[in-house]
Amino acid sequence: MARIAPLSGFPEWLPDARIVEQHVLDTLRRTFELHGFAGIETRAVEPLEQLLSKGETSKEVYVLRRLQAEDDAPADRSGQLGLHFDLTVPLARYVLENAGRLAFPFKRYQIQKVWRGERPQDGRFREFTQADVDVVGAGDLPYHFEVELPLVMADALGRLAEVGLPPVRILVNNRKVAEGFYRGLGLTDVEEVLRQIDKLDKIGADAVGDLLQEQCGATADQARACLALAAISGADVGVIDAVRELAAVHGSGTDLLETGLAELGALIEAAAVRAPGVVVADLKIARGLDYYTGSVYETVLVGHEGLGSICSGGRYDTLASDGKNTYPGVGLSIGVSRLVSRIVAAGLVRATRSVPTAVLVAVVTEEDRAASDAVAAALRARGIPADVAPKAAKFGKQIQFADRRGIPFVWFPGDRAGSVKDIRSGDQVDADAATWEPPAADLWPRAVPAV
Repeated sequence: MARIAPLSGFPEWLPDARIVEQHVLDTLRRTFELHGFAGIETRAVEPLEQLLSKGETSKEVYVLRRLQAEDDAPADRSGQLGLHFDLTVPLARYVLENAGRLAFPFKRYQIQKVWRGERPQDGRFREFTQADVDVVGAGDLPYHFEVELPLVMADALGRLAEVGLPPVRILVNNRKVAEGFYRGLGLTDVEEVLRQIDKLDKIGADAVGDLLQEQCGATADQARACLALAAISGADVGVIDAVRELAAVHGSGTDLLETGLAELGALIEAAAVRAPGVVVADLKIARGLDYYTGSVYETVLVGHEGLGSICSGGRYDTLASDGKNTYPGVGLSIGVSRLVSRIVAAGLVRATRSVPTAVLVAVVTEEDRAASDAVAAALRARGIPADVAPKAAKFGKQIQFADRRGIPFVWFPGDRAGSVKDIRSGDQVDADAATWEPPAADLWPRAVPAV
């Protein structure tokens, strides 16, 4: 039989990596729920025209059609469906369809697979799991939610640090700061300036400066001022003073700039108390998508910055609208597959074992298998994951079977009860399946630091 070639960009974890992924997912879910977010799940497909309405390029969207469908597709794409490439477009549609039954502000989290036609590379997949957390308002959405969202994510990622996730930095900016500054300089194509600034980490300041002049019509002085703004960063409100000083030098102060600085300052002050050192103002964070209108966020793993952002998002005042009502939102999205691929490949986090089984019940002879099955059933009834040896081999081989899978205990049935052996230490004690319990740390496989 010919060897099956794997499909690139579609991650499939081995059992121990899947345990790590499940721990990440469970931690995110529990943390989001602790902060009052309700879980939802939406369909995998959306109308193609909706998927293409947020500025994404059509080459990234997988179109859904039947194998036997007619070859002639509608020229206007009407009726065509595509697999969702993020969870924001589905959220907008979900809010509009259910607005009359939702309580606003609506706090939701969503953990699902998404599909994106990107070129597979380190940390980038064509199918991947994404976890989103958003707050959606009806008509208006108070600014304090823009403060809350990065602190929720800081809490979630901080909990993952307990099992070996490296420290994270949540980099924050405010579109109002950038737009107010650019307009004060006399630059009118704000979106194009933001798109060029967003390239700083990829191509460097000199190349971005040239693009600002070529693509945005900036003078050399205006380009230098934009780059000077982007160079400002810090974890305290000194950042706000630095921006005001720069604006004074260039005569670029505006009311919009001051509004943005007040909001950014409030976020930095709150983060200094609740997540010191985690949230950092970084004025080069632009986020290329043009629907962000306020705070923007990006998150990097300290020591793994080359991976790029593992979690990003921001404020969008026009998430959804039905013509009469507008639903603004603020949210963050974490690429779970991107994160898991790095922490597993880099050996940062491991599973304590690759199977859920805590106890392997040995089989003395095949005629006695029913007795072993009864022991396993008694353990399972008490919430202890147990399996029965696949065959009645010598006990040494049955112990080897357990050891290869990381199963910590082997149970040897006896006339009345039996005995259980910790195969790591060699300790063996008499035990009754109706009362014996493994240590709490051995009950289920866990994600733990690899070193």
